[in-house]
Amino acid sequence: MTSIAPYEAAAIQFEPTLFDKSGNVEALLALVTEAANHGARLITTPEMATTGYCLYDYDEAATVVETVPGPTTDAFAAVTRAHGCYVVLGMPEIDTETGLYYNSAVLIGPDGIVGTHRKTHSYIAEPKWAAPGNLGHQVYDTAIGRIALLICMDIHFVETARVVALDGADVICHISNWLAERTPAPYWISRAFENTCFVIESNRWGLERTVQFSGGTCVIEPDGTIAASLDSGDGIVYATIDPKRTRTADTAGRRRPELYRELQSNTFLWNPLDFFSLYGHRPLPAGARTTVTVVQSAPTASVDANLRAIEEAMDAAREGDVLVFPELSITGPVSTNRPPSSCAEEIDGPSISRIVSAAARTSTTVVVGIAEIEGASFYNTAVVIGPEGVLGSYRQTHIAPSDAELFSPGDRWTVLDLPVGRVGVLVGNDALFPEAGRVLALRGCDVIVCPSAMIAPVGSHDGTSVPHRGDILTGADPLHWHHMRVRAGENNVWFAFANAYDPERGTDGHSGVFGPDTFAFPRSESTPIDGLGVATAVVDTTNLDSVYPTNVVRRKDLVSMRLPHHYTALSSASPANV
Repeated sequence: MTSIAPYEAAAIQFEPTLFDKSGNVEALLALVTEAANHGARLITTPEMATTGYCLYDYDEAATVVETVPGPTTDAFAAVTRAHGCYVVLGMPEIDTETGLYYNSAVLIGPDGIVGTHRKTHSYIAEPKWAAPGNLGHQVYDTAIGRIALLICMDIHFVETARVVALDGADVICHISNWLAERTPAPYWISRAFENTCFVIESNRWGLERTVQFSGGTCVIEPDGTIAASLDSGDGIVYATIDPKRTRTADTAGRRRPELYRELQSNTFLWNPLDFFSLYGHRPLPAGARTTVTVVQSAPTASVDANLRAIEEAMDAAREGDVLVFPELSITGPVSTNRPPSSCAEEIDGPSISRIVSAAARTSTTVVVGIAEIEGASFYNTAVVIGPEGVLGSYRQTHIAPSDAELFSPGDRWTVLDLPVGRVGVLVGNDALFPEAGRVLALRGCDVIVCPSAMIAPVGSHDGTSVPHRGDILTGADPLHWHHMRVRAGENNVWFAFANAYDPERGTDGHSGVFGPDTFAFPRSESTPIDGLGVATAVVDTTNLDSVYPTNVVRRKDLVSMRLPHHYTALSSASPANV
């Protein structure tokens, strides 16, 4: 792959005036020219920046849509030609062959139009006037690297950013009219972090037809760091894009596309209560209100001490509670100096038998971790144990590079039907792969439990001046971005993240139980904790007696809106995708 030198990018934040296309274009041209004069080689503008967003119907859209190419793109092409730069322009487009309207992003370079992305995943507003995009998710080769375009709601879905990242995107230009939360939005940060690519985010701000937009335009680096941001008002943020940072080996390890076949289906296309009871095979459990606790502890090399700590936590719990302990909570940390061969056990070994007895005594359900041995292989395994014994186990499928010489990967998912609901299991590094949580959601999981031992992906926010309504958070927050909160919301599940806390060994806690609706405020979650301790939430998987699910964990609103025909690359085992 050709080496590309670092360059400056600019993200424009702008409040268009609804229907004032000429005025908006004039103002945008001035901002784009300012950015180009500053030295920016890639410049982004917000979604629907030329016209405003809140269109009532096709009749209103007809007054502002335009062809691509057309007069507006020609005006911006003159700037890109004069300055040798690239511009991403958000505008409503008409396809003259079909007469259909689209919410589009156009990439314009020094030689004219490079390509167009039509928003594929509609927000609630688009169906009033626009067709879903029909061009898929493309990556464009340019003189400054490989560039992908996404529009607002597209990035809610883990699959869209993943598809373009697998196609080699260095930069995802995400243009939006984001609302209803403090920005830079956690979803934006997670897409950069999990795909090891830059996200250049141009969001609009201001109020339009009662809708308050969030601002927060920014550039996000491949590790999730916010390189530059603008809270409110018209303006430009600048940051350096170094494509070499996106072209290094993925620090999370190898994908497992052979396990992702379900990403090509939509199990929530039909009423999930009907789908999951089809043929009488594994209908969803009734659901319940259950106390779920994540235990943030520091397992040691003493198996006996670890078992005593687990038993003490179980004794302190109430009957019927679910407790999730960190990764390798029984075995303790392993390394080349303490390899699994020196401490691994079988599932029916003495340690698990001891916890089985404790579960029977306390009437609790627990998730614990061991180094498991089977034959000549060793696995990083989570074991689910209830009062009646071992309920199931899961072998980590996505092994971190640092553990590749210690453990073999598992080859299947684990989904259990328990009183709390349908429960899927991940272990630590699995959660860094967006495909893992998605497969469990597609299998109908209400809850994902995730014993972990990692540096938790989190980030802070200084607070916003945007006047959000109701209980939407606006103040400073040290955990504004928690990657596992995003995992919960994007899959409409409760996510129980039990992380080890042992800074000397490189684990930093931030455990929590995160709720299934990212945009529900106040948040339904436990308070993520620092240091040793527990975090507890009441997990509700019940439904009213109705034909269609009333609980978001059963409806899975976001999951149901997926468009799998765009995601074929995610299950491909080609070398580029592993």
